[in-house]
Amino acid sequence: MTKARSATSSARLAVLAGALSLVGCGENVQQQKAATPPTVTIAHPVQHTVIDQDEYVGRFVAVESVEIRGRLSGYLQAIHFTDGQLVRKGDLLFTIDRRPFEIALDQMRANLNQARANLAFTVGDLARGKELLQNKTITEQSYDQRVQAKTVAEAAVASQEAMMHSAQLDLDEYSELRSPIDGRIGDRRVAVGNLVTGGTGGSTTLLAIIVSVEPIRFEFTFDEASYLRYSRFAASSKDVASMHGNVPVTLKLIDEKDFVHSGKIDFIDNVIDRSSGTIRGRAVFDNADGIFTPGMFGRIRVPGSPPYTALLVPDAAIGTEQARKYVQVVDDGGIVRQRYVTLGVLDGSLRVVKDGLTASDRVIVNGLMRARPGAKVTVEEEASPATAPKSPAEAKSG
Repeated sequence: MTKARSATSSARLAVLAGALSLVGCGENVQQQKAATPPTVTIAHPVQHTVIDQDEYVGRFVAVESVEIRGRLSGYLQAIHFTDGQLVRKGDLLFTIDRRPFEIALDQMRANLNQARANLAFTVGDLARGKELLQNKTITEQSYDQRVQAKTVAEAAVASQEAMMHSAQLDLDEYSELRSPIDGRIGDRRVAVGNLVTGGTGGSTTLLAIIVSVEPIRFEFTFDEASYLRYSRFAASSKDVASMHGNVPVTLKLIDEKDFVHSGKIDFIDNVIDRSSGTIRGRAVFDNADGIFTPGMFGRIRVPGSPPYTALLVPDAAIGTEQARKYVQVVDDGGIVRQRYVTLGVLDGSLRVVKDGLTASDRVIVNGLMRARPGAKVTVEEEASPATAPKSPAEAKSG
C-alpha cells in the first residue's frame, strides 16, 4: 500500500515538472516575440511640380436672360411653343390679334394718299402762281403763301409715310413675338385669349422668360486676401487667377466626387463688397449637354499659386495630434521619429507636404499602429513610390 502511494506521488511530481517546463518555454517565446521590433513599410516622398488649388462655392448664371413682353396691347391669339423647350433666335413664340393693326395700317395708307393728293395740288398751284407773278397778276405775298402751302404739304406726306411705316411695323413685327436669342424658354405666363398690355412701362405683361444655355457662366466670391495674392501673382506673369481672365479652372457638381468640368475665368469684378469683404469672380463653361442650369450650385477650383516643386506622401501616412499634423519616419538606426509637417493640397491619394520633410526621409506608410516614436522597428521592405500626379503641362496636354 505504501509503495502504491509512493508511485502515485512520483507521477504527480513528474506531471507538475512537465507543466512548469512548458510554462517556462511559453514565457521565453513571448519574451522573444516582445524583443523582436515590429515590422513597418517605408517609402520616400515623391517629388513633383504642383500648383496649389483654392476652392470656392458658387452658382451658375445664364449668359443671356430675356423677358418676353409685348410692345403692343391686344388679345393673345396664339402660342407657338411648348413650355421648357429649346428655341432658336427668330422662332415665333406668340401672336397678338392682328386685325386691329391691319385696320390701323389701312387708315394710315389712306391718310398718306390724301396727303400726296394735297401735295400734288399745291405743286400745280405754285407753278401757276409763278406765271401769274411774272405777269404781275398776283402779289409776291400770294406767291409766298403758295410756296408755304407746298412745303406744308411735303411735310404732311413725310409725316404720313412715317406713320404708315410704324403701322406696318406693328403689324409685321410687333404683333408677332419672336425669340431674340438661342436658349431654353420657361413656361407661358399668359393663356390664349387674355389681354396683353404692351409698351415700355412697368405695367407691361410678362409672357415668358428665355435663358441661354450654351455657354454658361459660374459666379463665385473670394476674400480680399486671395484677391491680393492673385493680383501679385498676375503682376509677376504667373499662371494664376487674375483680372485679365483666361485662367483655366475646374468644377464639380454636388453629386460628383472629382473636378471633371473644365472652364476659364473670364471676369473679376472691380469693386470689393464693403459688407462682406469679398469680390465677385466669374468663369465660363461649355454646356453642350445642358447639364448646367442657371441657379445650380457647384464648387470651383482655382489655381492659387505658381507651379512649384513639392514633396508628396500618401495621405494615409499622415497622423493628427490635436491641431498639428505629423508623419513618422525611420532614421538610419531603425528608430521611429515623429515629424510635424505643414500640409498642402490633396492630389489623388497623395498629399503635398510644404514643410517638415526632406526627399531622403523614409516615411512609414504601412504598420503605423505598430510604430511608436523612439522605438526600434524592422523595415521589411521599401514601398515603391506612389504614382506621381501629372504636371500642369502634362495635365493640360492630356
